[in-house]
Formats: sequence, C-alpha cells, structure tokens
Amino acid sequence: MLFAGRGGVLYPGWREGNVKFWLLPLVLASHLTVAAPIFVDRAVVVTFDDLPFTSVPNEDDVTLENMTHRLLQSLQYAGVPAVGFVNENKLYREGNLDIARVSLLRSWIKAGFDLGNHTFSHLSINRVPLGVFEADLLRGEIITRPLMHDEGRTLRWFRPPFLHIGKTTADILALEGVLHEHGYTLAPVTVNNSEWQFAAAYAKAQAQGDAATANRIGAAYVPYMGTVFTWAERLSDDLFGHAIPQVLLLHANSLNADYLADLADMLKQRGYRFISLAEALKYPAYSLPLNVSQLEGESWLERWSRDVGLRPSRSPSAPGFILKQAGRDGRSAY
Repeated sequence: MLFAGRGGVLYPGWREGNVKFWLLPLVLASHLTVAAPIFVDRAVVVTFDDLPFTSVPNEDDVTLENMTHRLLQSLQYAGVPAVGFVNENKLYREGNLDIARVSLLRSWIKAGFDLGNHTFSHLSINRVPLGVFEADLLRGEIITRPLMHDEGRTLRWFRPPFLHIGKTTADILALEGVLHEHGYTLAPVTVNNSEWQFAAAYAKAQAQGDAATANRIGAAYVPYMGTVFTWAERLSDDLFGHAIPQVLLLHANSLNADYLADLADMLKQRGYRFISLAEALKYPAYSLPLNVSQLEGESWLERWSRDVGLRPSRSPSAPGFILKQAGRDGRSAY
C-alpha cells in the first residue's frame, strides 16, 4: 500500500511485508535537508483531545472553569506549548450553544495555546462515507475558527478521532485531499497510552467523594506514563536508531488538571524538552508513508513499525484496579 506523505510525495515500492528494516533509515536519510533538524536530544509535543472537557466529576460551569484554569496554569508554569483539539458538539447543552463552554475555548487561546479540529461529534472516517465525515469536520470549526481568528491565529491542525485515517489507501488519499482543501495539517500521535482510563476512574472516584481511591489513582498515573515513554523510546530506537520528537496524546480532564505539573516534571527528569507541533513536524520521519491499519488508536510509531515488517507490542495497559474503577466509563478512547 502507498501513502502520500506531506507534500504529496508517493513512495514507490513501499509495501507492507516487503520492506527490509534497514531501508527505513535510508528512506529517512533521503529526506534530510539542511533545514530539517536532527533531534539528538529528547523532545515532546503535548496535545489534548476532546476539548473543552472530558472525564470530570460533573459538568457544571464552576467545575469546568476550575478544571480548565488549573490545567492551563500548569501548562504555562511548565512551559508547555500545547495544542487542544476540539469537539464542538460539547459546546452545546440540551441543544443550545453554551456560552460558558465557548469561554473555556477562548481561555485556551488567550493563554497562548493553539486549538485544532477533532470533528464536531468525534466521528470516525473508518465508519462513515467521506462526505459525511467532511461535513462533520466542517461543522467542527464553526465556533473554533472565528475564536482563533479573533486572536490573530489560524486554525490549522486536525486530529482524527480514534486515530483513524481510512480503511483503504484510497480513503487515506481522499482524507489528505479534504484536509488540504480546507487548510488543515494532520496531527500525529506517537506516544499512545491509557490516560483516558485513568481519567475516567479518577473522575468517578471524585464524583463518589472517595478521596482515598482518587489519590491512589493519581499516585499511579505519572509512574504509568513513565512506562509508556520507555515503550515509545525503545520503539523509536528500534526504528530510527535515535530519539525522535514524540507527540503525546492526553485529554482535558480533572486528572491532568491535578497532575500535569507532576507529569511535566517526570518528562523533564527523563531529559525531555517541550516543543511545538510545528517544530516536531519538521522532522523527516513525519513525511514517511503510512499503511492502512484497522486497529483502534494505533500510533504513528506502531504504523511505521508494521510498515517495515515489525510487529510492535501495544502501549502498556492500565493496571487492573484502574480498569475496574473506570468500569463502563473507561471503554471509549481518543
């Protein structure tokens, strides 16, 4: 299968199961230019899906405003240039546009962060016709694009729900055409994780007034994310022989509002610096082709691994007590 990388470059001969492992560094090297940075250190982009919120104890205005304030404050303090991806259906309450929820998005922009499009209703391109998906994508920018424009910013990033980009090569190329037509750049994910299950469990414990369980979940969260980064780092080394700029997927939730500072400290201790999504995408690996994947939530690192015939292990799963606490609330992701 072929995939058009950034700039519309097709890679002839790049076929699943027919590419030797040693070819990947050669393909990568062929795209190195003087302007393309070499990341000899560790760098990471932090992104948040499902804005303006998900996994909170309740959805009243005060809770949402406090959660957003604490999360943005932690990001600013840690020096993290994050991007938040919006599902605009969450801006409505009982069918009416909720100005308080729109204000949450405005808070992100005024705090200096970019917003991106995550479709209106978190729709998967793998499950609906392209025209339906495109309509949902465009509906997902009705509020966000003017908000960005009012602050002198451009809405340019798109994150596909479930990390789905199409069931066939033709689907993938069609999506690329839609994004190009509407001025979007696809935002990748390399650091796949089960943060959303931790968040669901945490919010449930908070809603139940169970501080002991909430504290236990919070105490396990950052160490778990450390194991996830170990996994991503090893996969990067196996594929490229060195560190690459990673892209981390998180969500705007109560868990990260309370523990983002600890997570940022852990990453700094591992030697990471925080960079923008635009800077990360200058790295040549992000122009490499992707084959079709039917797996839910598969990261770019996992896709690249399969493209060269490797069968990577999945990202570390959440501990059993997290899954038990999350219950049905922890069964949907991305």
